[in-house]
Amino acid sequence: MSSAQVDRTGGPALATRPAGIPLLEPGDRLTRAEFERRCLATLEVKKAELIEGVVHIPSPVRLQSHGRPHLQIVTWIGSYEGHTRGVIAGDNATTRLDLDNELQPDAFLMIDPARGGQARISADDYVEGAPELVAEIASASASYDLHDKLKVYRRNGVKEYLVWRVQDHEVDWFTLVDGEFRRLAADGDGMVRSVTFPGLWLDVAAL
Repeated sequence: MSSAQVDRTGGPALATRPAGIPLLEPGDRLTRAEFERRCLATLEVKKAELIEGVVHIPSPVRLQSHGRPHLQIVTWIGSYEGHTRGVIAGDNATTRLDLDNELQPDAFLMIDPARGGQARISADDYVEGAPELVAEIASASASYDLHDKLKVYRRNGVKEYLVWRVQDHEVDWFTLVDGEFRRLAADGDGMVRSVTFPGLWLDVAAL
């Protein structure tokens, strides 16, 4: 869950944090309500996620292994949104999945709730429920994106889950079938095609 950014010297953040609210720390085991309370009070934290009740605060982001791939995936999904009615794309938006999991997917694509989408937008402007498609940028196969996060997204009903393993030069694209994630295979022309979103194709080799 993102909070406001401040001067990185640390002074203003510490000065404005409400008294009596503990800092948000990696490894904290919190309820979702307490996680949100500490997030909003810990102004120096730009991104934090609650995964299976445990706080995760990512390290600084490198350009080639995350920043540029992230931009390319967001551009791909954003282009689809720009040409398709009834869908909503997002980048790092806080997503409340269940009482133990509140994540900020690198990118997602959801069907507009007004058109029957399974997620909704809360009164305080967060995503609640599972977007139909979630995409994450991972460094390699050992990343928690293919372990803890995968289980959380599967259990909460994300219909399609894409992980770009940048160091491995691989893309894993899963679709939910009978409660389990199964990999989507490329067609003979090298394209992987979404099951949920007609026309959302990915040329993995080109990527």
